[in-house]
Amino acid sequence: MLSSRFFRSFLLVSGVATLLVGCTSAPDYTPKPKGYNRIDLPPHSYQQLAPGHPYTFQYSRYAKVLRDSSYLAQPHWINVYYPTLHANIQITYTDINRDKKVFNRMLESARKLTSKHEIKATAIDESMLKTPSGMRVSVFELSGEVPSQFQFYTTDSTKHFFRGALYFPTATANDSLSPVIDYVKKDIVQLINTLKYK
Repeated sequence: MLSSRFFRSFLLVSGVATLLVGCTSAPDYTPKPKGYNRIDLPPHSYQQLAPGHPYTFQYSRYAKVLRDSSYLAQPHWINVYYPTLHANIQITYTDINRDKKVFNRMLESARKLTSKHEIKATAIDESMLKTPSGMRVSVFELSGEVPSQFQFYTTDSTKHFFRGALYFPTATANDSLSPVIDYVKKDIVQLINTLKYK
């Protein structure tokens, strides 16, 4: 009887001691580095835009061309949508029709649409590209947690005004989207370099 009571007391005391020793020692763990989901991106491959617009260009074989369904949309506004990447290149087109007021309005609108991201952007880098056909293109690369990371426009100032903007309709941080952003940017450069008016 006595040895049984002693044995239970011994177990209780040693259990409490083990708990106390376990609580006072430093935790033994190694923090894992910050990581993101792996994104497998296919090799770049392009196709020609189907007829029916006053412009043509090459776009990714992994994207779909959809008509812009917003209430503001004009006949030749389209979206180049990547279903697996959830990326969207919004394309707008306006026939200036040699109207200087329309040209100025489109120019102002393009700059305003880029500058509205200044609140969240850590930087907006503007550059001018020249396509193989001699077309000049204004390009804006935006850094930071912005919904649009790449925008551009090109115009001949008399007839055509063509604008594009890359959007990701997701709350994912741009750091984790970086490989996808770079991937789609290459596709946009291909689009720009193959853009022709009819």
